[in-house]
Amino acid sequence: MRAQPPFTMCFRVKFYPTDPAALKEEITRYLVFLQIKRDLYHGRLLCKTSDAALLAAYILQAEIGDYDPGKHPEGYSSKFQFFPKHSEKLERKIAEIHKSELSGQTPATSELNFLRKAQTLETYGVDPHPCKDVSGNAAFLAFTPFGFVVLQGNKRVHFIKWNEVTKMKFEGKTFYLYEKKIVLTYFAPTPEACKHLWKCGIENQAFYKLEKSSQVRTVSSSNLFFKGSRFRYSGRVAKEVMESSAKIKREPPEIHRAGLVPSRSCPSITHGPRLSSVPRTRRRAVHISIMEGLESLRDSAHSTPVRSASHGDAFVAPGRSSRAESSERVAVIADENYSPADSVLPTPVAEHSLELMLLSRQANGAPCSIEEEKESEAGTPAAAEAEEGGELRALCPGAGGLGAAQAEQVNKFVLSVLRLLLVTVGLLFVLLLLLIVLTESDLDTAFFRDIRQTPEFEQFHYQYFCPLRRWFACKVRAVVSLLIDT
Repeated sequence: MRAQPPFTMCFRVKFYPTDPAALKEEITRYLVFLQIKRDLYHGRLLCKTSDAALLAAYILQAEIGDYDPGKHPEGYSSKFQFFPKHSEKLERKIAEIHKSELSGQTPATSELNFLRKAQTLETYGVDPHPCKDVSGNAAFLAFTPFGFVVLQGNKRVHFIKWNEVTKMKFEGKTFYLYEKKIVLTYFAPTPEACKHLWKCGIENQAFYKLEKSSQVRTVSSSNLFFKGSRFRYSGRVAKEVMESSAKIKREPPEIHRAGLVPSRSCPSITHGPRLSSVPRTRRRAVHISIMEGLESLRDSAHSTPVRSASHGDAFVAPGRSSRAESSERVAVIADENYSPADSVLPTPVAEHSLELMLLSRQANGAPCSIEEEKESEAGTPAAAEAEEGGELRALCPGAGGLGAAQAEQVNKFVLSVLRLLLVTVGLLFVLLLLLIVLTESDLDTAFFRDIRQTPEFEQFHYQYFCPLRRWFACKVRAVVSLLIDT
């Protein structure tokens, strides 16, 4: 861990329940409620304005209770941030539902109703990965409790159930998903992001599709000529989790809702007293605190990415050239393109990719943060050698990382060519053995007899093979006699 104590840890739901209402314990439903509330703020959970107002009203009822004119003045709903962007009309609708339709609901009931409504949305449980299709159009690939989803703009263009997905594999930056009748092809920003996408798909399919964890098998992305990656999901599957949940017999744990998690950040990122939701007057300070915490968690492999740290520009819409700008221009609920907020963890990238990113930013005059400079100095071998006095390293600080990347690509290419040659030689050897058996052996099986009786084989045997055999035998006899004479 690159951060200094006290460490900031951020936990989130990895596998969303197919039916949150089926969770036995209230505390589990409450934790899932917090996660989906956070997804709603980050723009991951798309919904119509009417659905958004109802979900926000459920949150308001769970957090502040029944409407009280003495405690809740006009415009009270505008003090809380439920979505990436608000409108006055939406805030009035939220307050109207909270006043008239939800009175008397306990926090547990409001949270359960919230989960039931969120479960019906198309992007429930979506963990988006930025990619491009074969035409170069930006898209988000996601794995949900119900299947594989492709989002373009603010629409779901593909949905394939888990039992219809026959295979997933990747080669470099290319991700393939095989269905019974079609093959979907998408391109990730980096090979590391593509591998991460593939692993997430394998995990989700195993978790939601299989009946028992004993049915889990190791999956490989290799083919005939290329050695790929191997991965095996470890852990219980959804059915086993729900079965063990139904057998819980302990006393229900006490739930402390006084310090609710702010909907825009991780639980432990906003230090100090915690409020129900983040008031707008504190948004800037909280955002700074969030980014400081997330910088220390940059290389975590347990949070699925939404944008690559080194290749994000290729997937940002026009006019969104920096992280600061994109954080201010997040998609409205369902009126713009689907674009989750940038305050989640970035895609894992290789070390040399981070080095090249920092070098390119410095070459273009873009300042690096103190944390990035420290990480670059600590993680780049070229920088350490430059400090020892190497003039070439001082002039070209990125040469080491770039050379290593190029050498790795050359090695992969050479290995691929060698594999191709070995396979070709092996096939030729097998064909030669088959030819010798057909022409020289006395085997009289039906298979060999049918081949020998064909006109093409007879022509080949008498016009080509027999003269070649005589020529080869003559040369062998000449060499043997020459050796005997000497």
